[in-house]
Amino acid sequence: MLRCVCVGRGRHVAEEHGKTLARDGLATLEWLERYFERVRELPVLAQVEPGEIRARLPEHPPEQGEPFTNLLRDLDDVLLPGLTHWQSPRFFAYFATCASEPAILAELLVAGLNNVGILWRTSPALQELEQVTLAWLAELIGVPAGWHGQLEDGASISTIAGLAAARHTRPDRPVVVCSEHAHSSVEKACRLLGLEVRKTPADEAFRLRLDALDLTDACAVVATVGTTSSTSVDPVAPIADACEEHGVWLHVDAAYAGSAMVCPEHRWAFEGIERVDSLVVNPHKWLLTTQGCSAFWTRHPDELREAFSVIPEYLRTPDAVVSLSEYGPALGRSFRALQLWAVLRCYGREGLQAAIRNAVGLAETFEVWVRDEPGWELCAPRPFSVVCFRREGSDDDNAALLERVNARGEVFLSHTKLDGRFVLRLAVGNLRTTEEDVRRAWDVLRQEAT
Repeated sequence: MLRCVCVGRGRHVAEEHGKTLARDGLATLEWLERYFERVRELPVLAQVEPGEIRARLPEHPPEQGEPFTNLLRDLDDVLLPGLTHWQSPRFFAYFATCASEPAILAELLVAGLNNVGILWRTSPALQELEQVTLAWLAELIGVPAGWHGQLEDGASISTIAGLAAARHTRPDRPVVVCSEHAHSSVEKACRLLGLEVRKTPADEAFRLRLDALDLTDACAVVATVGTTSSTSVDPVAPIADACEEHGVWLHVDAAYAGSAMVCPEHRWAFEGIERVDSLVVNPHKWLLTTQGCSAFWTRHPDELREAFSVIPEYLRTPDAVVSLSEYGPALGRSFRALQLWAVLRCYGREGLQAAIRNAVGLAETFEVWVRDEPGWELCAPRPFSVVCFRREGSDDDNAALLERVNARGEVFLSHTKLDGRFVLRLAVGNLRTTEEDVRRAWDVLRQEAT
């Protein structure tokens, strides 16, 4: 009798849960729809002081459960003022990103299914869809067919994976060589792996200088296709020549610019890519997916597996298949391929090319405005959708200008340093950004400069 009561109660709870999911899910989608309608008008950079949002939140957890509608209310009233809106079409800082509608909906399905891919058998569809989707993406951007591909949370983890395999192949060589403009994730990966970083000077276009490349005791070189500061492109093919001659692993960080390879006119940046040993591209940077979607490929999966495979007894199975968890630092993996699969299916090659070309075209337009305006200067070549520029004057003047622009909340830009100078960056990457949005950024810059 007790068992029947429990079963009945469980069925009642499940039914109520289903009703709640439908009701609150619809309310959540409606909230998101309203958010996208108004996000262009919201302050792009959060206009709050440190600790301000925390002070608005209760100090202690609730004793009784609350309706989900209360959470949506507080999202509007408490949290929204403290959000920097990465989805805004006027977000031009760092690398502007955009989570598209197919990716957002697929992410909801990922959360609902809540699969954990610790082994092939714990979710065969998770692993096999990831393998197929990475093969699709490889074909779209020009990665050689047949390479082993997998998805990681970000380029930092992918870089750790590539350098760990390099260290495993040449344990007698403790040095990793990269450009002075390589991403900080290279230095962090080396710190974690007990490797030494040797930075190579860059040329006038901020590319790694081949004549300064020193491969003494090097187990790996990290070349960058689309550096963080200026999106410069290291010469991959000549670097591959040097690496092959000295038996050095070549890892390419194309986290940002790799997505642009879906367009044939940008494939020049991947010249020699078939000769690299590992490669990372982040679809969550410029290919319309949500955060946590970093594509990693290698043409040496056996070395990767030797570096990472640890199988305790409770994970041993008779399945005649190797699990993706044996090829990287993480054991569990989410069903993140579902959202990338959704984006590739819903946009197709033509839709992705249109998104990339729109961003590059808008950046080119902004570049022309800066070049033609007295008192402003361009500070680096623009191979993709990031413009590096500054106002004539001191570094302090430009830093103060950036602070004033961002304080207005209408647009959000970031900065870097090139040749020791403070440089402003405008990065275009949002699917919804128009020429009007870019024009607004230029108007604000000129107003605050005077």
